[in-house]
Amino acid sequence: MLFRKFGIALVLGSFCLAATAQKGETVKIAWIDPLSGLMAPVGSNQLKTLQYLAEEYNKGNAAGVKFEIIGLDNKLSPAESLNQLKSAMDQGVRYITQGNGSSVAGALVDAVNKHNERNPGKEIIFLNHSAVDPDLTNSKCSYWHFRFDADTSMKMEAMSTFIKDMPEVKKIYLLNQNYSHGQQVAKYAKETLSRKRPDIQIVGEDLHPLAQVRDFAPYIAKVKASGADSVITGNWGSDLALLVKAANEAGYTGKFFTYYTGVTGTPTALGTGAAGRVYQVAYAHYNMAGPMVKYRDGFKAKFNDDLYTGSMISIFDLLTGAMAQAKSTDPVKVAAAMHGFKFKGFNGDMEMRKYDHQLQQTLFISVWQKADKKFPYSPESTGMTLAPVKTFEPYVSSTPTSCQMKMP
Repeated sequence: MLFRKFGIALVLGSFCLAATAQKGETVKIAWIDPLSGLMAPVGSNQLKTLQYLAEEYNKGNAAGVKFEIIGLDNKLSPAESLNQLKSAMDQGVRYITQGNGSSVAGALVDAVNKHNERNPGKEIIFLNHSAVDPDLTNSKCSYWHFRFDADTSMKMEAMSTFIKDMPEVKKIYLLNQNYSHGQQVAKYAKETLSRKRPDIQIVGEDLHPLAQVRDFAPYIAKVKASGADSVITGNWGSDLALLVKAANEAGYTGKFFTYYTGVTGTPTALGTGAAGRVYQVAYAHYNMAGPMVKYRDGFKAKFNDDLYTGSMISIFDLLTGAMAQAKSTDPVKVAAAMHGFKFKGFNGDMEMRKYDHQLQQTLFISVWQKADKKFPYSPESTGMTLAPVKTFEPYVSSTPTSCQMKMP
């Protein structure tokens, strides 16, 4: 009887140990994005964001784990990203994150798939914070890839719905970076506008090299010559900051419908002259209530910089929730828990859709205007802000998927 009681106690003790196995563990996340070249300011901000949020979540989270961030410069190159992935694996990393450049993301997805297939027991999870090519959760979808930003088609679905109710918009110029994301912005703009506002004319279209153009004056001259009253662009980083700078200098007074107005450099380039003319579609904006205020203000106080990659908050929310549910930090068990996971995020109800691992979340249209009492946060101390003008619940901007996910 004593032995039986001891055996039961041993089993229960083992169960309790297993149930809390992840508590106190350190989880390494390798950040693989640019820290050199024209996009370095964006990469630097995002690495600081990830490190800052790790410190915040290390103060306490549902899984009881600690996070360690390893920053790796990929120079915005797919080839260099694969070298850095190997470096991360050599350091025992099982979780990676990247987001600047869908071409880079595509290369990483392929590499992670091959690694996981060949190395059972050493699987890696790819946490995509910002690479938004729809193919990544459609034809190229992967069980090991989870996207936390809304993809290009989701954002264009929201943006075109907003434009539909703006009768003053009649002629649009499409100006985008010449890689998968920019090409997809142009594609989905034409598709959704022809469906919702067939009277709108696309009066010009250009694709320019990614992170190489230093003077956008020739492009703005073409926009003005076309008679366009608006520009749709998925540009980000220096490619958007220099574009709006050229537009201001050339006296172009049309509207801009963008994806990344709030990103480093663009607020300063916009200045006060663009008030009421520049719109952004995104899963967040600077003047959100709730948890974003805490992180936004804490980041500003620590770095005198602006926190705009809110998808990283969702990464930590989902990771810690899934690890707590799985009672493990093992990527195989955590991926299974993240598959279809629902949680309350910084911008409302969120779901990591199990069919394609595309996060379903609320999207916002905001407009560039003077900061005021209602919307006081001023990025880059410009005295301006992005004020919300339209909210789209997850079901509105959600798009179907063709993903045929290969389960492990």
